[in-house]
Parts: sequence; structure tokens; C-alpha cells
Amino acid sequence: RRKMDGGLQTGELLLGPGKWLCIITGSSRGLGRSLAMVLAPRLPPASHLVLVARDGGGLLQLEGQLPAGRLRVSRVQADLSGEEGQQRLLSAVSSAQELEGPPDRLLLINNAGSLGDISKFAVDFTEPSEVNSYFALNFTSPTCLTASLLKAFPKRENFHRTVVNISSLCARQPFKSWSLYCAAKAARDMMFRVLAAEELDVRVLNYAPGPLDTDMQKAARSETADQELRQTFTDLHRDGQLIDCHESARKLVNILARDEFQSGAHIDYYDQ
Repeated sequence: RRKMDGGLQTGELLLGPGKWLCIITGSSRGLGRSLAMVLAPRLPPASHLVLVARDGGGLLQLEGQLPAGRLRVSRVQADLSGEEGQQRLLSAVSSAQELEGPPDRLLLINNAGSLGDISKFAVDFTEPSEVNSYFALNFTSPTCLTASLLKAFPKRENFHRTVVNISSLCARQPFKSWSLYCAAKAARDMMFRVLAAEELDVRVLNYAPGPLDTDMQKAARSETADQELRQTFTDLHRDGQLIDCHESARKLVNILARDEFQSGAHIDYYDQ
């Protein structure tokens, strides 16, 4: 059986050698938290793991559960939907680089996101401010954060850069009453596909983690306006078909460790 603390298991691949700078947004709970716990024992010593979320208490609790001493761990409490939060993260990363020198590998996992108001159908979104606010966190933020980090850590010899977008089946299929979520996920996928086409030295992956057993999924069962979709989620929960966040996190980290994916690809939890 796997260990819930994210410790290294038999058959799991270590990530590539060198000093990593790994940044995970939305890391105080759910998949982001699991990714931090799974990545920490698999990063080479002296690497730097940067945990980003709005919930500072959650980040502090997470840090206390990570293996002590192997890595440098930084917590950045920030709301990434605005420029101030993004600048706080960029400043923290820049300061760290001044102290530690440049990393050998950069890994950015764009995990932060929200479900939006799923009690509405597409014809109910008449207020531009509501739509703009949703897209600020769920599209503008990962787009600008990725661009800023790639500029802060430009291409150089023997420097490996990888960007992960946490995607969804919703990027490819319409879910009734999930219009904002589906639209933002589709836009993110295409943005990162274009990035992969433009920046050939950057490894880009759109990873759909599957239906996870999280607070977001709990909200889906209680707030989804479309009754058929709500019943689908209720049935998944009742039948034990939701995926444990640690399992999906391990799948993603194994994909990154093997490093065989086509840059810009969309890979689903069920694909491998």
C-alpha cells in the first residue's frame, strides 16, 4: 500500500538530477497539497519547493508534514487573481535565486483555480464583472505567471524548464451549468499548446487529474444546476469512483520523471 505521507515508494522514479526550483500554486489543499507531499521526497537534495496559496495556515500545516532538512521550502501566501499576489510570488522567487544561485531545473505547476458559480447556466452570466473576475484567477493568472517566470528564468545551456497546466476533461467536453469552468480550462489548454509550439526548449504538459475526491467535487454534488450532471457526480461518489489526490499526484510526477510526453500534450489520469 502507498503511504499517505507521500514518501518514496518501490518502483517510483526519482526526478532528474540537479538543483530544482519547483513552484506549486494552490498548494494548501486538494491536488496541490498532494503534489507537494509526493514531490518533496523525489526532488534531489538542495532543491527549492515553493508553496503558493491564499490560505497561509494551510501552507504552514503542509510545510510541517514535509520531510525536514532535504529541501528548502518557502511559503508564499498570495491571491494570484491580482497583480499584487503575482508580484509577491515573483519577488520571493527572485530573492531566493539571489541567495542560492540559478537552479538547474525549473518546474511550475499551475494548479490554482476555482469552480465558479455552477448554479447558473450560460444564459445567466449577464454581468461582465463576474465573468472577468472568474477569468482573472483561472486564465489570466496562470498565463501571466508562466510568462513572467519564463522571463525571470530565461533559456540557457543545460537549463531545463517544465510547465504543467492542471487541466480537466472539461477542457474538451461541455458540461452543462459548468460554462465558466469549461471555458477557462479550454482556454488554458490552448494557451499552453501555443506556448509549447513557440518555446521549443520548454517542456509543456496539460494534465487532467480525473474526478478527484476534494471539496470542489463535494460542491459539484450539491451546487450543480444541471440535474443529470449532479446525479453523475453523486453516483461517482457513492460507488467509490472518485480518485484519491495522492494517486493522481503520483501519476503526474511519474509522467514528469519519465519525461517522455510530447510537449503541449493533454494527458488524462486514465490515459496511462
